[in-house]
Amino acid sequence: MALAVTWNYRTAPHPIDDTNIPRLAAALQVSPITVRLLLLRGLYEAEAMHRFLSPGLRYLLPLEYWPGVLDAAQILARGVAEGKKIAIWGDYDVDGITATVLAQEYLSQHGAHVCHIIPDRREHGYGLTEGGIHQLAADGVSVLLTVDCGISNASEIALARRLGIDVVVADHHLPGKELPPATAIINPKLGNWPSEDLSGVGLSFLLMAAVGKLLPSLTPVDIRHSLDLVALGTIADVIPLDEQNRILVKNGMLLISEARRVGIHALKEASGIPHNDQVGVGSIGYALAPRINAAGRVGDPRLAVELLLTRDLSQARRLAQELDALNNQRKETERGILAEAIAQAESQRDLPGLVLHGDFWHPGVIGIVASRIVERYRRPCIILTKENGLLKGSARSVPAFDLYQGLSECRHLLTAFGGHKQAAGLKLPEEALPALRQAFAEAVRRQCRHGLEAPAVLEVDFEVPFGQIQPQLLHELDLLQPFGPANPRPVFLSPPVTITRQRFFGAGKHVELWIRDPSDGTTLRGVAWRLGEEWKAMARLASSFRFAYTPKTSTFRGIVGIELTLHGIFPET
Repeated sequence: MALAVTWNYRTAPHPIDDTNIPRLAAALQVSPITVRLLLLRGLYEAEAMHRFLSPGLRYLLPLEYWPGVLDAAQILARGVAEGKKIAIWGDYDVDGITATVLAQEYLSQHGAHVCHIIPDRREHGYGLTEGGIHQLAADGVSVLLTVDCGISNASEIALARRLGIDVVVADHHLPGKELPPATAIINPKLGNWPSEDLSGVGLSFLLMAAVGKLLPSLTPVDIRHSLDLVALGTIADVIPLDEQNRILVKNGMLLISEARRVGIHALKEASGIPHNDQVGVGSIGYALAPRINAAGRVGDPRLAVELLLTRDLSQARRLAQELDALNNQRKETERGILAEAIAQAESQRDLPGLVLHGDFWHPGVIGIVASRIVERYRRPCIILTKENGLLKGSARSVPAFDLYQGLSECRHLLTAFGGHKQAAGLKLPEEALPALRQAFAEAVRRQCRHGLEAPAVLEVDFEVPFGQIQPQLLHELDLLQPFGPANPRPVFLSPPVTITRQRFFGAGKHVELWIRDPSDGTTLRGVAWRLGEEWKAMARLASSFRFAYTPKTSTFRGIVGIELTLHGIFPET
């Protein structure tokens, strides 16, 4: 983690009228600080702010507002009512796995004859395969539901239709020029959707809710019990939390905290999260999701499906331990590949874009390694490994370089590629590797004539003295969760402050500071993670500093108090 050299104040989409803040704070019964945070996030009226702080399910739009969902549900409901065999084809990441589990669980509860397919990343790769379609037809499948995949599988879906299989595609990925000839398609990128950023599991939730309205059930099935899966998949896929996604995720996080699903209960145990802890985005993104993802990256993704479907706690604990072991294996594999990739990158320091290659690097972790290389060298990076006679790769970029455009300039060398500005995947013949290395470097040079690096700037919300950090404010900040794209975690700027004590830990990687605000004498404890070395050098530069910080409640040596997570340190000159 590198220190920012300066800060910028976050700006609101429209000018803020400060005279309205006391009125809004009184109407909502929250502090002016919380109101200002909401204004910066584009909320200007008390009703909109209330819905943001308390996003109840009653604010979720009716199913009629989601294009194509009711039509797709009709096909599935008819298949269930007629006793047809239904297959669900998902993806091997957290979003795909949770989407698959949600649909499988809900259809089974309505008596459906249903199975699922999660392809192995190494053997089959992403999406549908013609061999898999032939096998489904041979097994007597009459209805195929794709979740988190399918929108780019026109030829495979055409084959399924020729074999007499009705196909419902529920995929949130960007469609290509040719839409698949499915019986029904629901995709938030098509048509006038209330939320264009719905996750794959979010689509699965809406679709099953619609199916449930069409099917009678002897025992009522409450789709709201599936919201834990929606929160897991949506957060893991880093989906922007607009109003509709926020409603789904906020309510799903409550279920994850309760951990009524035995698979999540066991996964929290394996992750070292106490059962009754309130689970935030960080716990999901850095503890629960990586263990589910590890099954698809270095193991069998069906383990994760089985974990989330089981109702047996002892079995769930066994599966959670297997996923934990796979996650440790993934970390070890990642470390080994990263070391080799760094060695290669050192020999390419003169190139503005890096193309690194290892025949036996695991395809399930090269995307993570590419991100690590970008963080270290601050330039775009492609990581390639050998697979089925071709080189297959993952690419990551820096903000200054449009990766998709850059790869488009290299398309004459590639068998296939896809992605967006900051992340992409690609395939190419082995013999094209030297030419790609040169062409990619040229693409970076052309696009980034003024350099790849901009000064490191940290966005802060506004200045807040330590004396205003009270328990009630911390409670209000919790109401702003879940944080993510379009709703960043609040980061405040301190006034000039002084250090009264310091302690390094973690072999000097981290530092704990006791920070005094001279304006009223308030002293708070702050932790700067992975900034120990930087602080050693910076502490000599000044006697007074400003800090960019996020406050939270913590238990330190048995005492409940306030702790600051320090994001930036700025010497006062």
